[in-house]
Amino acid sequence: RREPGSFSNAVRTVSRALRELLGPCRQALVVGLGNRDITPDAIGPEAVKNLIVTRHLQAGPDEALPGLMRVAACQPGVLGQTGIESLELVKCAMQTAQPDVVIVIDALAAAEPGRLFRTVQLSDSGIVPGSGVGNSRQEFSRRTLGVPVIAVATTAGTAAETTINYVITDEEKRRKFVCVDPHDIPVVAIVDPDMMASMPKGLTAATGMDALTHAIEGYTTLAAWELSDTLNLKAIEIIARSLRKSVEGDAKGREDMALGQYVTGMAFSNVGLGVVHGMAHPLSAFYDTPHGVANATLLPYVMEYNAESPSRAKYLDIARAMGVKTDGMSVDEGVRAAVDAVKALSLSIRIPQRLHELGVREEDIPALAVAAFNDVCTGGNPRPTSVEEIERLYHIAY
Repeated sequence: RREPGSFSNAVRTVSRALRELLGPCRQALVVGLGNRDITPDAIGPEAVKNLIVTRHLQAGPDEALPGLMRVAACQPGVLGQTGIESLELVKCAMQTAQPDVVIVIDALAAAEPGRLFRTVQLSDSGIVPGSGVGNSRQEFSRRTLGVPVIAVATTAGTAAETTINYVITDEEKRRKFVCVDPHDIPVVAIVDPDMMASMPKGLTAATGMDALTHAIEGYTTLAAWELSDTLNLKAIEIIARSLRKSVEGDAKGREDMALGQYVTGMAFSNVGLGVVHGMAHPLSAFYDTPHGVANATLLPYVMEYNAESPSRAKYLDIARAMGVKTDGMSVDEGVRAAVDAVKALSLSIRIPQRLHELGVREEDIPALAVAAFNDVCTGGNPRPTSVEEIERLYHIAY
């Protein structure tokens, strides 16, 4: 539920959630931007007796904020995107703090870095990185709950505050692993557009197109059904009418984007995605391409490819949700209208249209295709595919 106000309001909402849902906590680990609004008074001393704050896990005396009771002692380091190397930082923070709850307030998510706090348990056996981590539900699904996470989202795109999916990057092997675990959903998600007001235009555009990709892929994926379709189609509508305004800093546009990305998160988390995400993950692993930009660049090309599948009939619905007047259109015209509407939105917010603009090297495409084919998201694509067809798609988008 959105509550009007500033960062302090979000923090106070966290305090209420602690009291009402979790009861008194001996210790809370707060991971975030080091905002000076985080104080014992703001959180509520009746909810948290010992408040521990880290700034991107870069702990030490200098990181303490005025009025805080203590700071977690952890080896220096920065937790940005969730790389394998971040696991030790997270583990160190967890073992030092021994928290009852983790509060994540960060620009990357309520999202990926914060999810590691649910993954890395207080025991030494929380997670063992290696080949195949998280590439299926069977490979990486714990049977017990981890430390509860309260997530305060500060971007509108990933919907990580409501999904069972998160990503770990192995930079050495240039691989991104999609991990799936229903136990890693935060126990409380605070989605307040005021928390997203400082996003620059480029980040707003990229995360917004990530959300649109979630909605379109979730609407056309193999496992889609009536309930997920209802949510994803509504999300497409909300995002299509709001993203441009949000990029320009319009408050209502930001509020609608916060809602739209959350709505599709509830849907795609239950039905999966497709080969857009399968192809985008290797781009981030190889070149550190922002995930939303990779998705946005690939989306129109994959939509054209997937039009030759049973999802073809849904393209008229996508076009209509994107704001196109579809009365009297044939299915073929609906396909073209849907793809064109996505391209037009992407262009209007200055998303690159070709992979070479992202620094992709053509000689890497065979390796990218293999990685994309093996990605867990690719299995949900409505059109059966192969390494050869994915390679051809990369070349078309190049």
